[in-house]
Amino acid sequence: MAPPIAARAQQMPASPIRKLMPLADEAKRRGMRVIHLNIGQPDLPTPAAMRRCLDDAPEILAYTPSGGTPEYLGTLQRYYAGLGIPLDDREIIATTGGSEALLFALIAVGDVGADALVVEPFYTNYSAFATMAGVRLVPLTSRGEDGFHLPARAAWDAARTPATRMVILCNPNNPTGTVYTREELDMVAGFCRDHQLFLISDEVYRELAYDGRTAVSALSLTGIDDLTVVVDSLSKRYSACGIRLGSLITRNGEVHEACLRMAQGRLSAPGLAQLAALGAEALDPGYFAANTATYQRRRDVLFAGLQTIPGVFLRKPEGAFYFVLRLPVSDSEDFCRFLLEDFALEGQTVMLAPAPGFYATPGLGKDEVRIAYVLNEDDLAEAVKVLRAGLTAYREAGRA
Repeated sequence: MAPPIAARAQQMPASPIRKLMPLADEAKRRGMRVIHLNIGQPDLPTPAAMRRCLDDAPEILAYTPSGGTPEYLGTLQRYYAGLGIPLDDREIIATTGGSEALLFALIAVGDVGADALVVEPFYTNYSAFATMAGVRLVPLTSRGEDGFHLPARAAWDAARTPATRMVILCNPNNPTGTVYTREELDMVAGFCRDHQLFLISDEVYRELAYDGRTAVSALSLTGIDDLTVVVDSLSKRYSACGIRLGSLITRNGEVHEACLRMAQGRLSAPGLAQLAALGAEALDPGYFAANTATYQRRRDVLFAGLQTIPGVFLRKPEGAFYFVLRLPVSDSEDFCRFLLEDFALEGQTVMLAPAPGFYATPGLGKDEVRIAYVLNEDDLAEAVKVLRAGLTAYREAGRA
């Protein structure tokens, strides 16, 4: 008999976004149409200018530099310069998606056993990356009634432990759709500065801020240049999730050097992805504004529809393309399973992501789901109809 696998491996959490996929696949085999609101996979086309770059792929798909090709790093420098954030190419590392950037950052700034403060609900895969890195997530709970904005400074001071080494923040936020204000971010910057804590800022959804809002980058905060690590990605910005290309950005030379050695250990980020990324610079200047307007319309359609369902609670999301929805159920995972296994409306059902996996505090999120509004407005309107009927059927079945 083989020995037990590592404790770290046993502790790896299942993804609430994907763990119900076998049920969705089975529903499709039964002829059901499943409307996917569980995962942030946009239906907008990846820009043709990026896809055309692959026509120029070299005959030999060789290793690229561990830190990224000069051409790709150059596009990032120019992108950030357009945001008023000048960067040296020695402050950027190409990564295999934002996921690898997060993992590198956790390993670089926290030893095994370190604590990371994180605002819950949070992107569920933070739990997976923290488990890989041997880091413990210490949650500060945000409230739906407050639009999931940040807790006051006193809560941060109370949550800090002797083992705290970092703060993880996602802005605009996945899963809540919250866009933090400059005042909130200045408060976090002051907290990190006062206690010499690293700030890992996940800014993958930077362009998606609605109703005239602007997402403030941690790279523009005062007095924490050497404490800031920014995680970024092309996935959502260019509707290119499968490209698996991102970046880690830091002005801290030691952190950069440590992450570069990790990058050398995995050899290189995808070369074809870096080639495709060059096409982003050929996009129309209005590209981001058009995408943002599209997602804002989708948000408005879904928000208006969901507000007509009795017992549902949410504040209007401010950015990204997610929100956390409170439902009149006692077990959101059971309800999500019910939709896929036992319910249909005109041959359709909806797949949602149960919210407990987006929390670190046991018991929270039991009546919540995360919804991604990455589909066209007609599909979102259909999803509202299905969800309304599904809640009624669930209650009539005595399972609410």
